[in-house]
Amino acid sequence: MRLATLLRGFALSSCAAVLVLGAVQPSFADDLQDINKLVSSGQTAPALEKINSYLGSHPKDAQVRFLKGIVLTEQGKQVEAIQIFSALTEEFPELPEPYNNLAVIYASQGQYEKARNALELAIHTHPSYGTAHENLGDVYAKLASRSYDKALQLDKNNTTAQAKLSLIRTLFDKSGGAARAPAGKADAGATHAEAAAAEPARAVAKDKEGARPGAADKDAGKDGNVGSDGVADTVRAWAAAWSAKNPDNYLAFYAGDFKTPNGEARKEWERQRRERLTKPGPISVQLSDVMVKVSDKDAAQVSFRQKYSSSNLKSVNLKTLLLHRSGDKWLIVEERVRG
Repeated sequence: MRLATLLRGFALSSCAAVLVLGAVQPSFADDLQDINKLVSSGQTAPALEKINSYLGSHPKDAQVRFLKGIVLTEQGKQVEAIQIFSALTEEFPELPEPYNNLAVIYASQGQYEKARNALELAIHTHPSYGTAHENLGDVYAKLASRSYDKALQLDKNNTTAQAKLSLIRTLFDKSGGAARAPAGKADAGATHAEAAAAEPARAVAKDKEGARPGAADKDAGKDGNVGSDGVADTVRAWAAAWSAKNPDNYLAFYAGDFKTPNGEARKEWERQRRERLTKPGPISVQLSDVMVKVSDKDAAQVSFRQKYSSSNLKSVNLKTLLLHRSGDKWLIVEERVRG
């Protein structure tokens, strides 16, 4: 199985503040095209040299940092690439593409849980982001194949597991997995090589710290977050942010009027949550039996079984979240725990 190849540009926003890269940095527009061509032809060393030269005087430029992450990935320097894409998700959590590229790297390392978490965050950011949905399907299929394989190790005569495993393998043998790599905006349909040679992606808006990308097609996601699927995606992305130990992303899922569990002040509750999320050691939050009830267009209830694991605690609980719709997002207003 292989996921869609790395994206080479940010998704476009229709807002007036988003400009063509050449209009923001005219001296670098030609260099950016040269870099894409160099990467496409496998000449990553000179591409990286050009990028580092530019970042020496423009260290906050998100678009060029994103390109650097791609070049490092092409060079097999995955640790450094992960650092760059991770930093971009923290600074620009509204952009889905860095999450997608993190997922591609994690999947190539066999870290499918991390890949799943990253893709769920990408989908929460941009619910109509087809590439992330397709990649998430591939990751789920790989996780399923591992489970079926384990079942066969325990019972070689399990014909049901054999059939399911064979079906998944046949599927990926025929399709080769997803292979679309949009350049510049989500689901443009370009291949990996075509994306590299495409015109510079449009995704930067000037601010005090330098070029800042615009939000990724916020209008496109409004309808996708209204129904029950949007609510379920929100809850899965909330669990992914928790597992990723990203306090800012995690807390962003809670409404301003969230009812804290013990009636404590919101600031105190947030302080406690940040403290727990930043403790050393991994956290895993897995949801199953997710059931969504949308009572009206602005209110929903989600019930599920939550399996939580950290270095010093393991628990399984039945949990219910109450959510209200705010603009194009669903936000948590109350948590209820049983068992």
